[in-house]
Amino acid sequence: MFDSISERFQGIFKDIRGMGKITDKNIQEPLREVRKALLEADVNYKVVKKFMASVKEKSLGEKVLTSITPGQKIVKIIYDEMVSLMDQEKGEIDIKSGFSSLMLVGLQGSGKTTTAGKLSSYFKKNDLSTMLVAADTKRLAARQQLKTIADQVGSDFFTIEDEVNPVLIINAAKETAQKKGIRRLIVDTAGRLHVENELMEELASIQKNLIPDEVLFVADATTGQDAVNICKEFNSFLTLSGIILTKMDGDARGGAAMSIAYTTGKTIKFVGIGEKLGDFEPFYPDRMASRILGMGDIVGLVEKAQSTFDEKTAIKMEEKFRKNEFDLNDFLQSLRQIKKMGPLEGLLKMIPGAANMGKLSIDEKEILHVEALMSSMTMEERMKPDVIDSSRKKRISHGAGRSVQELNSLLKRFLMMKKMMKNMGKFGKKFKMPAFPG
Repeated sequence: MFDSISERFQGIFKDIRGMGKITDKNIQEPLREVRKALLEADVNYKVVKKFMASVKEKSLGEKVLTSITPGQKIVKIIYDEMVSLMDQEKGEIDIKSGFSSLMLVGLQGSGKTTTAGKLSSYFKKNDLSTMLVAADTKRLAARQQLKTIADQVGSDFFTIEDEVNPVLIINAAKETAQKKGIRRLIVDTAGRLHVENELMEELASIQKNLIPDEVLFVADATTGQDAVNICKEFNSFLTLSGIILTKMDGDARGGAAMSIAYTTGKTIKFVGIGEKLGDFEPFYPDRMASRILGMGDIVGLVEKAQSTFDEKTAIKMEEKFRKNEFDLNDFLQSLRQIKKMGPLEGLLKMIPGAANMGKLSIDEKEILHVEALMSSMTMEERMKPDVIDSSRKKRISHGAGRSVQELNSLLKRFLMMKKMMKNMGKFGKKFKMPAFPG
């Protein structure tokens, strides 16, 4: 996510942080580079103009000029302005009140149907029952696709197969949902390849009849400035309450995220960050600014870990670490839990300072090979790797479809980790580590 612009900003920040003194003259070049980076990321030129004017004014302010670390102050100004840019209006989707309905709109291919499933999964995590309504009567197989997603999420599903009037489908769905005590109605509407009056009239009719609590515009983040322009078109016909950006894990240059809220005045409420139904999260301007600027997102990383790891299991693992009892069974279990958090390359980028490590590249296949080798071992062998002799090594490597050399490398690295853990345990007995606040 945002690899190109993040790298650009890290280079710019390196130059800015090195400035011992800020003047109107020497700040011009780095700010010019900031401007170029934003325009190349497909940020709206009017947004860039306002952003740069504000950054320059604050960079030459008295607090910066007299500061001991003026470079750091300017980096903070750029960060704060970017957060402000994407945080035009407060307001999250209510997850506590009674029945409510949500209507998803957007162009065909923006990811509305998948987003409907992701929203349902999000609500279910918050103990809210949902019903997915297939009101897209135009696209072939749209109803079946949503039905499949509803089955995957464990959500109720509603449509009327032979009905071509989406208003009739939605009214019937609303009545059914309220009778069943379902808390959230999520309506997937038809999209087009471009904005046209027929589409808008149909959507306006749906909104008028349903009176939804939320009308959410689903935008493909990889389309950059086009997503902003299309959103403005939809907003001129409909009363949009917010925006969902999809495909943020793809070739998103950041332009949509930085422009769409400011130019439309609408809140970005959620972002889709992967293909899986769980790859979906609320939008936080401060975290998004950190990712765009290559500063990581440690809060997001912790939340991913908390949602993946069972608390009791985590405490048990920590205890094993302390007592140096961590074996290959525990290692295999931890590896499988980490895989659930998503691609490791993406997780590393969420660590603050990771952008300074250069190009992050992890061979996910190697992780699979390690898992295959450990899965090929018996329970006893994972508990006591010392019993693995040459004949066992041949059996294990053959069963995993890997070489004995790879198995030897795995065992060697695990032994080194055990020694390191043992030393950490000795260190912990001598020096009591301070407790983390909170």
